[in-house]
Amino acid sequence: MGKTNEIKRYVNKKIKSDSNLLFDMDGTLVDTNFANFLSYKNALHSVIKLENEIQYNPNERFNRATLKRISPNLTEAEYEKIIQLKEENYKEHLSKTKLNKSVADILIRYSKTNKTVLVTNCREHRALVTLNYHNLTNKFSNLFFRQISDNENRINKFKNAISRLSLSAQMIVVFENEQQEIEDAIHAGISINNVLSI
Repeated sequence: MGKTNEIKRYVNKKIKSDSNLLFDMDGTLVDTNFANFLSYKNALHSVIKLENEIQYNPNERFNRATLKRISPNLTEAEYEKIIQLKEENYKEHLSKTKLNKSVADILIRYSKTNKTVLVTNCREHRALVTLNYHNLTNKFSNLFFRQISDNENRINKFKNAISRLSLSAQMIVVFENEQQEIEDAIHAGISINNVLSI
């Protein structure tokens, strides 16, 4: 209850009629970690036989680096097949995703009066499947998905949204859960006081 009250106080203080609200998805708006883990686990079992059963760690998001760490001997073909199957079977685990109600309530409330923008490093298909499942897609003015530069470097999703929408960084309120992304928001010119760490 403390975090919910903190978010409400923050919202009442920070969001003005001309504020632009930028929302991350995974871990901020929706907890997708368990569904993501199950998707990887099913994909792994479809491609290779594991000696030991992999266990869910709620404190770590299972990602491509985790996959390489637990299965360092994967061939490139096996690795690519696991990634493909993981993306395909994610929708089967949508019921294991959980809406962050306090953040979703803010999105729904302010979608009627302010510009609300999704800024996620999630791939477009998975983001849309997740948002549609929770009936949130139409609550956003704009949607920005995972972007990779020509030389495969990560792109600062906040700079990207600010640039493409011609937003003023001073008028932005951010909802984010990852420290690296919070630092990106600050590097994009957004005040640390306008970043709510979820």
